[in-house]
Amino acid sequence: MIDREQVLHVARLARLELTEDEVARMSAELSDVLGHIEKIGELDLDGVPPTTHVVEVSNALRPDEIEPSLPCEVALANAPAVAGGGFLVPSPQADADPS
Repeated sequence: MIDREQVLHVARLARLELTEDEVARMSAELSDVLGHIEKIGELDLDGVPPTTHVVEVSNALRPDEIEPSLPCEVALANAPAVAGGGFLVPSPQADADPS
């Protein structure tokens, strides 16, 4: 069981302010989560390959093939500012307040 002090410690790390009711609720909920993780830890997963999806997914990614792209002139046609063959992005210092 996760106690009140542990919940407050995690809340402090996450910069959260919790009411006393929320601390009690989080203690119970986080304890439940850890209980589920302990159950998963009891499973024999030797030989089970890691997965990225819960269900089988086929053709999720297309083959990486080189294809022609837009000419620079077309890609930059509507850009508000261009420099050196690319988009001109203002410097963060230009937006800073001088005061």
